[in-house]
Amino acid sequence: QVQLVESGGGLVQPGGSLRLSCAASGFTFSNYAMSWYRQAPGKERELVATTTTSGGTTNYAGSVKGRFTISRDNAKNTAYLQMNALKPEDTAVYYCSAVRKIGLSGEDRYWGQGTQVTVSS
Repeated sequence: QVQLVESGGGLVQPGGSLRLSCAASGFTFSNYAMSWYRQAPGKERELVATTTTSGGTTNYAGSVKGRFTISRDNAKNTAYLQMNALKPEDTAVYYCSAVRKIGLSGEDRYWGQGTQVTVSS
């Protein structure tokens, strides 16, 4: 059974930090690129950060670049999102996603259930 389980969300003051974790099971984690998305109330889900299968390459949305860091530990089947200098506009439900390309245009994608991050004083 495939599972992605996020943890580490919560309430934090502006300027604070949180570290989200995404524990994977039921598939070969090291074969999948990992991403973090977020969805704020009334807004569409947006891509926050991605990392390749090895973790050697990362990409970030402009709004979080320099503040967030995505990483992964393939030995632990876990991905992370370190969030620093948090702002109220970072408030959202954060989701991790695993994706593997299949053929020329297909993909195999899994989603976690999400974890709430609230930035407020």
